[in-house]
Amino acid sequence: MVRFRPGKKQVLRAVASFEFFKGSFVLLMGLCAVMLVHRDAWLIAESLLAVFHINSDRHWAQVFLDAADNITDARLWAAAQIAFTYAALRFAEAYGLWNQKSWAEWVAFVSGALLLPLEVRELLRGITLLRSALFIGNLFVVLYMVYVLRSNAAARRASKLE
Repeated sequence: MVRFRPGKKQVLRAVASFEFFKGSFVLLMGLCAVMLVHRDAWLIAESLLAVFHINSDRHWAQVFLDAADNITDARLWAAAQIAFTYAALRFAEAYGLWNQKSWAEWVAFVSGALLLPLEVRELLRGITLLRSALFIGNLFVVLYMVYVLRSNAAARRASKLE
């Protein structure tokens, strides 16, 4: 493992914090899915629309209500399991990056690179602030991990020559 200068270490820790935030957000979504099990999702969706003063006759409100009406307990459990697994991966990655573990650098690179095509597809469906921010953030992580991995490889080669 190659130790970084303080500036590089701060960037690596910023990436770790970003991954921790993503894990926390998905963990929260998984918990919400579990809390919806054995409940009337349509009624909860209708209540949310009322709280936010959204007219239920609007197109997106109807899409939201239809999705809530079609949700099953099995789908909620499956979504929760996927969310918890994803969050565990993000937390492990964040821990490893924070502590400058080389395995975490590879996990960050591979997992980020695998998500880029999906994010490009989402941008092609329509550019929004959220989609753009996620794409740029993930692209930064992937490019920075390439830089870190190459720097580590060069440092290992240099130490072998000494």
